[in-house]
Amino acid sequence: MSEIDLPEDHPRYASLLTRHRIEAGVEKGITSKQGLIAQGRGEAFDYLLGEQTIPSADRAERAAAAQLLLADHPVLSVNGNVAALVAPEIVALAAAVDADIEVNLFNRTEKRMEAIAAHLREHGADEVKGLTADGRIPNLSHERAKVDADGIGAADVVVVPLEDGDRAEALADLGKTEIVIDLNPLSRSAQTAAIPIVDNIIRAVPNMTAHAEELQGSESETLQTIVDQFVGSDALAAAEEAIRTGAQ
Repeated sequence: MSEIDLPEDHPRYASLLTRHRIEAGVEKGITSKQGLIAQGRGEAFDYLLGEQTIPSADRAERAAAAQLLLADHPVLSVNGNVAALVAPEIVALAAAVDADIEVNLFNRTEKRMEAIAAHLREHGADEVKGLTADGRIPNLSHERAKVDADGIGAADVVVVPLEDGDRAEALADLGKTEIVIDLNPLSRSAQTAAIPIVDNIIRAVPNMTAHAEELQGSESETLQTIVDQFVGSDALAAAEEAIRTGAQ
């Protein structure tokens, strides 16, 4: 037993656990009700992937870890669903690659921002950016345009899990290298990313951390080779094929 009264060998354990975490996030005020819908949509794609990290996703997660280790100023962007699902895992990834954590929301209120920041601190985050909001992403008319100038505003590599497509496109237009975690390989976010990871975030983030810890201390040339050998379009095609045919 873990967070829910259900044996871990239950065939739907992982799915039910994520639903529980999102529901708890709504009750805690860190996840919006729209996040429940978004979670259900992602879960449908994960079901078609066999609820597993397919080989192309694992390669993407390794490339993402290498890219983060190469970065001068990496930032992990966190919304309500990300905070509800993988707060301690995000903190661990940030520590492994020396990245900032920044809260960024579409349905932004100061209360939600503070609640998510507090939730991340409860899980070990020393500093959480996003509350200052003294920078802005051009060409976005909604609240996700607001960023910290010394956070996402200054980042060269940004991890944008469960991302809105328009902000992903706007960040790419600024020349930032984006690592997107999205279970839909046809989404604008995944299509925009330099490194698209088609995997469930509850598997992707800890796997990125494991790869980062394994790659720590590697020469820059070695890390760059891993990044250069990864082809995002191939990863997206492999994920779409797996979803359409069930072939892993």
